[in-house]
Amino acid sequence: MRIAFPLSILVFAGAAAVLSGQGRVAPAPPASIAVEAIPGVIALGTRVELVKGGFRRTEGPVGLPDGSLVFTEMDTIVRIDAAGHVSTFVEKSNAANGLAVDARGRLIAVQRAAGNEKVGVLHPPGDGTVLAASYQGKPFSRLNDLVLDRRGGIYFTDAAGVYYLSPAGSVARVIDGIPNPNGVILSPDEKVLYANNKDGEYLLAFDVAADGRVSNRRNFAKYRSRRVAGHTDPLLAEDNGADGLAVDHDGRLYVTTNLGVEVFGTRGDLLGIIPAVYGGERNTLQKPQNVAFAGADRRTLYLVGAGAVFKVRTIAPGIATRAK
Repeated sequence: MRIAFPLSILVFAGAAAVLSGQGRVAPAPPASIAVEAIPGVIALGTRVELVKGGFRRTEGPVGLPDGSLVFTEMDTIVRIDAAGHVSTFVEKSNAANGLAVDARGRLIAVQRAAGNEKVGVLHPPGDGTVLAASYQGKPFSRLNDLVLDRRGGIYFTDAAGVYYLSPAGSVARVIDGIPNPNGVILSPDEKVLYANNKDGEYLLAFDVAADGRVSNRRNFAKYRSRRVAGHTDPLLAEDNGADGLAVDHDGRLYVTTNLGVEVFGTRGDLLGIIPAVYGGERNTLQKPQNVAFAGADRRTLYLVGAGAVFKVRTIAPGIATRAK
């Protein structure tokens, strides 16, 4: 099985074209693309399918108990049900990014509106509970992602590191020293916390203690994606693109990078890559920024980013005991 994809094979023609005001032809996102089989993950002949394009920005996906998917788009939360119907789930999200669902069914978000950054409840309507808005008297800066544990605690990231909000409501910075932390996820047994590092070579792993603190930092898996200095595509020139994460029932990790979704086994071995695609208004790289399992059987992996939502059917299901 070939798993090192040269960049040239990641370019796909758009399925439709739209004339711009200047007469330029800009392809729309492709309706679907073929991917190579990944043993235990994706079957031979599977395609990545476009669910919907034309969004301004897509991030923070999470599956709801009814099988639908919600994600952030600018200052709203959008819902896509199992039939592909799109609706507004939350009208004002305070510039939310990462999303999660707690044991009470509440939608929790890192909210990053300037001057009002916080972790708090967005849904149900009327419940605007603020869970954390500062650390040691200082406001958060560039909140990004979060994951909830079964105890009711929350791990979340900002520019300064990774924090843990305990079930009792206290906030501790449990990880620092990562120049550009991004997505976080827990292993299925919640004994390991994984964190993406957009400026590094490795996906990081940490052992989780009973009180939520972490230790034994280590390089878990080496990204195949790299920052390409001076590249004409700014997404490639900026960093390696390591952003959101998902984990399946067996503990495999699905990591969004500039190449697409890099899938790693439980020992950090690369199993395969779900490739990024080209398209959109500028015919630029539509790399996924985040991923999540959803659907009634948790066997649909949604990829969001660059104003589009894609999906791919998987052999392995996502975790059934928590939303993310």
